[in-house]
Amino acid sequence: MRNWNPDTILNLSRAFMESRLLLSGAELNVFTLLSSPKTLDETTLLLESDSRATEILLNALTAMGLLEKQDERYHCPEPAASLLSSESERSVRPMILHSASVWQRWSMLSDVVRTGNTAAPPAGLFEKEELTAFIYAMHVVGRHMADEIAGIAKAQASCALLDVGGATGTYAEAFLTQYPEMRATLFDRPAVIEMAETRLASSPVRKRITLSPGDFYTDPLPADHDLVLLSAIIHQNSPEQNVALYKKCFDALTPGGRVLVRDHVMHPDRVKPEGGALFAVNMLVATEGGNCYTFEDIRNGLYAAGFVNARQIQDGERMDGLVEAYKP
Repeated sequence: MRNWNPDTILNLSRAFMESRLLLSGAELNVFTLLSSPKTLDETTLLLESDSRATEILLNALTAMGLLEKQDERYHCPEPAASLLSSESERSVRPMILHSASVWQRWSMLSDVVRTGNTAAPPAGLFEKEELTAFIYAMHVVGRHMADEIAGIAKAQASCALLDVGGATGTYAEAFLTQYPEMRATLFDRPAVIEMAETRLASSPVRKRITLSPGDFYTDPLPADHDLVLLSAIIHQNSPEQNVALYKKCFDALTPGGRVLVRDHVMHPDRVKPEGGALFAVNMLVATEGGNCYTFEDIRNGLYAAGFVNARQIQDGERMDGLVEAYKP
């Protein structure tokens, strides 16, 4: 139980302020621009922005510690610059840009709760710029988790992986790195496959990956695989949509093959993990029927699709819960 008092409640109500400053700094690419020190006039000229507004923003970011100000020059210091500059290999800016689009949806939360309706497009259907930010954001998150998930999967006996909605191949790449005899098919929409082709071009495992464009809502999945990965997919779907997807995964598997579902796996009370409870709100404002599901929900959907022997092989706080099931 948290120790609530007027200060903690009011601080919580104002927590959006620092978040919004970070989002705007990333949207304006301030942190990349200020990787080297610049005056207000230089910054305003390069941003093509208003001088008064820019000064207020930069001063606030400085107060937060994301920028430094010395001799009337602003600068984004390390390690902040390595995480926020678009020119850094460690940059999390794509995820922040995705969060900025999420901000717009969350601003409608009260209306969504009143009506049950969202004006957002179906999950994952973004304008080109937002789609690019979203897909590369998934790589930013996935690159820190993919190796761990591939190890926990214990997939030494699997030869052919199908990564459904696999974005730029972060997880397929991790699996193939850990399992040298495995090959993979990466299945995603054509625009995303183009991004995967670019990102994977220099990957040591590129020759073992087949890129397959398609839409898992409308198209059948490529067949003859003995392992299917649904990584951070099911939360965007309604239970009925998930059963339909599980059936496609079932058809794509050879007999004895296995499906792996990675997502928030909620406890029976649907309150923990906390990150899953919060992410369910993201699905409320962004999708028509998405949610975060319990193991029982996932198991029932898999069994409805024909799978057997479902079990949860990992609990987790970071959307790293894992459920497996088998095709008889």
